[in-house]
Amino acid sequence: MAASGQVPAGYPSSYSTTVAAARHEGKVVVYAATDPSSVMPLIRDFESMYAGIQVEYHELNSAELYNRFMAEVQAHHPQADVLWSPAMDLQMKLANDNHAAPYRSPESAFLPDWAIWRDMAWGTTFEPAVFVYNRRNVQGSEIPHTHSDFMALLSDKRDKFLGKVITYDINRSAIGFLFATQDARVLHGYWDLARLLGNNGVQFEPETAAMVERIASGKALLGYNLIGSYAMARARRDPAIGIVLPSDYTLVMSRIAIVSRYAPHPNAARLWLDYLLSARGQAVLAQRAEMASVRSGVAGELNSTRLREALGTSMMAITVGPGLLVYRDQAKQTEFLRRWRRETQDAP
Repeated sequence: MAASGQVPAGYPSSYSTTVAAARHEGKVVVYAATDPSSVMPLIRDFESMYAGIQVEYHELNSAELYNRFMAEVQAHHPQADVLWSPAMDLQMKLANDNHAAPYRSPESAFLPDWAIWRDMAWGTTFEPAVFVYNRRNVQGSEIPHTHSDFMALLSDKRDKFLGKVITYDINRSAIGFLFATQDARVLHGYWDLARLLGNNGVQFEPETAAMVERIASGKALLGYNLIGSYAMARARRDPAIGIVLPSDYTLVMSRIAIVSRYAPHPNAARLWLDYLLSARGQAVLAQRAEMASVRSGVAGELNSTRLREALGTSMMAITVGPGLLVYRDQAKQTEFLRRWRRETQDAP
């Protein structure tokens, strides 16, 4: 992409009208569920490209993002231009419920098919769900490489791992709920795993960073289904952290971006989306924001090309589409959470 607000290479010449209109709007308001320290390189690079357009960034957890946006819509006072969240099911609900503006991005051709839905919902990252372990205390045959291995550890090594396993509190974590429901669709014996977690006094946390910190300190020894990008970033600077991409299957999620149908700054919103999807924006994601790029061929350690090679046939990308809505049906969601609590918290 070109600097200084010029039309990026390969874009239609008419894009200059979008750039001019965005500069007149003066800012883009982004609601996102990503730590601002990770996103700051993106913000600074975008603002350097499009002088005069400020990024107003609001960090919220995934559920707060959805609830705040919907409250604003119901109050007829929407503020956000772009919604960006790893809670793929909640983002798809917004798009499916007609809260997303359709937009044909010039970057569409460079994304995998599974990452786009009707030019309204866009996968921007490539982030596997991984096992995380404390390398000082978990070694050799104790390192789980498949979901069956993980279950066997909980059963056979209960004395060691009692109270030392951690995962998302899916009642408070939208990404935890997403991973849990996706597991339930593909893992035979998923509820046996949930029961084993409960029998082992599983610890719960709503945030990935807090879980990785507990594992690094030894307060937990094993983490289940953590967002890989956070864990990989910590592992690069902390020898206590080990990571496993499960070889039987590895779920891969993507932070979905949508442009609000009610965006106060719609042209600036399109610029931000296009930047996130561009080779330049994806390189910043991979190299400086520590989130793996969804585009192939992007330089940096965290990119989909390398991760695809590492995963091979075990890769199970969570498709951006209406299939994500199955467990957003209120009755199904309530029943899933009720059974999860029964298996993990009411266990003897």
